[in-house]
Amino acid sequence: MLPFRTVLFDLDGTLVDAFTTIHRAYCHTLPQFGFPAPTAEQVRRAVGGGLENAMVRFVPPELVAEACRVHVAFTERIQLEDPTVYPGGRELVAALHARGAKTAVLTNKIGEHARAVLAHLGLAPQLDLVLGARDCPWRKPAAEFTAEALRRLDSVTATACLIGDSPFDLATARNAGLPCYCVTTGTHSEADLRAAGARDVFPDLHALGAEVFGLGKA
Repeated sequence: MLPFRTVLFDLDGTLVDAFTTIHRAYCHTLPQFGFPAPTAEQVRRAVGGGLENAMVRFVPPELVAEACRVHVAFTERIQLEDPTVYPGGRELVAALHARGAKTAVLTNKIGEHARAVLAHLGLAPQLDLVLGARDCPWRKPAAEFTAEALRRLDSVTATACLIGDSPFDLATARNAGLPCYCVTTGTHSEADLRAAGARDVFPDLHALGAEVFGLGKA
């Protein structure tokens, strides 16, 4: 028996490594507004809470909307060039799907972009829902965002969990009343995640799948 009937995945940093795409988009965008291209580490520290919240770390508030427009347009051109599935991700989604769990992606990435990447990587057929920015009025960590995903899945909080890589994911789960399991493949270390309140932190999805869902165990 699976411990959860519905498993919500964060996307970037958790299930899919799209960091090269994200960094390239900032390096393309910021010089157009007179700012230097950021380092990879600067981008890692900024992302996770949605594009606008990240962009304001690099440009003044009055430039955020236009900078985001440039960033999104460039991302749409290159978004399928670099992303990969993190080790263990493909196997975990497939195993949960095969065992009858509802699987979904809950992301602050633009929903259309997320669906394109997941289709390109071959994960879309094993996901029951991909809910992202622009798909509804909310984003993580709003409780309403998670509630909307569960409503569309015809699922309930009591049998659902969230898998993520950042304090934003922990806040999302906490606001929705869900347990959160974290991996350190994304933008935050184990120390960062535990400081944000994480109880269960794993080095990757292989380890998480084995410990939480008993996958790969005899």
